[in-house]
Amino acid sequence: MPGENCTILTEFILLGFTDRLEVKIPLFGLFLLIYITTLVGNAGLIVLIQLNACLHTPMYYFLSSLSFLDLICSSAIAPKMLVSLLAQQNTISFTGCATQMFFFAAFADAECLLLVAMAYDRYVAVCHPLIYTVVMSHRVCTTMVAGVYLSGGLTSLLHTSFTFTLSFCGSNVINHFFCDIPPLLELSCSDTYINEVLLFTVCGFIQTSTFLAITVSYTCILSTILRIHVADNRHKAFYTCTSHPMAVGLFYGSLLFTYLQPSSSHSMNTDKMISAFYTLVFPMLNPLIYSFRNKQVKDALRRTVGRRVFSQCIS
Repeated sequence: MPGENCTILTEFILLGFTDRLEVKIPLFGLFLLIYITTLVGNAGLIVLIQLNACLHTPMYYFLSSLSFLDLICSSAIAPKMLVSLLAQQNTISFTGCATQMFFFAAFADAECLLLVAMAYDRYVAVCHPLIYTVVMSHRVCTTMVAGVYLSGGLTSLLHTSFTFTLSFCGSNVINHFFCDIPPLLELSCSDTYINEVLLFTVCGFIQTSTFLAITVSYTCILSTILRIHVADNRHKAFYTCTSHPMAVGLFYGSLLFTYLQPSSSHSMNTDKMISAFYTLVFPMLNPLIYSFRNKQVKDALRRTVGRRVFSQCIS
C-alpha cells in the first residue's frame, strides 16, 4: 500500500470472544471468578511463604517468584478483557497495546525460564542432596531469578519493538481479547516475514530449549528415584516431584501450539481458547498444582490460620 494512503492508527479495537450479550455475561462472571481466585491464591501463597520460616527454602523461593509472575501476567490481560465483556466497543490505545504486549511477553518468557530453575532445584535436591545447600545457596537463587526477569524483559522488548515498527494502514480491529503478536502481524500491511522468523526463532529456542532442559532434569530425577531401595523414601521423593511436570506439560503444550505454527495455519478462535487457558486459567491452577497438595504448605497454612485465630481470641 502506498505510503500516502496510510493512516496512522492511534488505537485498536479488541474483538474479544464474542459480540453476543447472552454469552458475554456468563463469560464475565466466569473470568471474574477465575481472576479473583488467581489473585487470592497467588498473593496468599506469597504471603504464606514469607510468614513461615520453614518455607524459606530454594523450592519455595522459586514458587513465590512463580506466583508473582502469574499475578503480573494475569493482571496484564484480565482487567482489560473483563471490561471488554461489558463495553459496547473495547478500544485500546497504540501505546496501551504495546505496553500490554511487553508485560505479557516478558513474564511469559520469564515463566519458561523460571520453570527450568525449579526443575534444576529438584534435580539437585534429589540427585545430589549432600551438596544441595551449597549449590542452591541464597545468592545463587537470587541470581537465577534476576537472570530470569532480565532475559524475559530483553526478549519481550525485542518482540514489542519489532512488532510496533510495522505499519498498520488498514483495519484497526484485533481479532483477539488482548494484544498478542500473531493477530497484530495479521493486521499489519507491512511485510511480516522477519517478524515471523523472529517469533519462531526466539520463542522456539526459549520454549524448546527450556522444555528439553526440564525433560533431561526429570529423566535424571526419575532414574535416581527408581534406584532408591526404601519404599517410603522413594514414594516421598516421587510425590515431591510430580507437581512440576504436570504444570510444565499444561503450560508448554498451550504455548507451543500458539507460537510455533505458521501464521497461515492460525485459527484465531482456537488461539483465543488456548490463550485464555495459559493467561487466565493456568495462573489460577498453579497454587493448587504446586502447593495445596503439598504437606509442608498445608501445615504452614494451618499454623498461620491457628496463630491468627489465637491472637483474635486473646485480644
